[in-house]
Amino acid sequence: MATSYSDFVGEVQHRIKADTQAEAVRTTRAVLETLGERVDEGGATDVASPLPMEIDRYLLAVEHGHTYDFDEFVDRVETKLNDDDLDFEASYGTPADVEPADAVYRAKAVVALTSELVPGGELAHVERQLPDEFEELFEFVDAETKPWEQEA
Repeated sequence: MATSYSDFVGEVQHRIKADTQAEAVRTTRAVLETLGERVDEGGATDVASPLPMEIDRYLLAVEHGHTYDFDEFVDRVETKLNDDDLDFEASYGTPADVEPADAVYRAKAVVALTSELVPGGELAHVERQLPDEFEELFEFVDAETKPWEQEA
């Protein structure tokens, strides 16, 4: 299932209930950069290849192969979401005031969307690179009912 950049960002915006597309872009960037840092280059490339090129670069343009636990993963995502980095271009939006629990939810939402676009074997390869404690990151991938599918 191919998707466009606009569709991907719009779906992230819907899933995380963001007010703006810029917040969805910032979330996508924070989650995928951090995931790209945590896995090896081959895993990042496998996951990135079916994504729109404006999205795949978040996985690819980082230093791969870092080793840290799930709590550190969440801390890094949260920092990127809250960072007032003046080098960020306007398209990444302004920093959000995101708490750790929200950073976890956003990460799970982006990973679930990514899983819908990436063939299962490639995502499983990435999942195998991560310790068991990262299982929570993939919680929505196979969930029968996802939070954003439930009626308000």
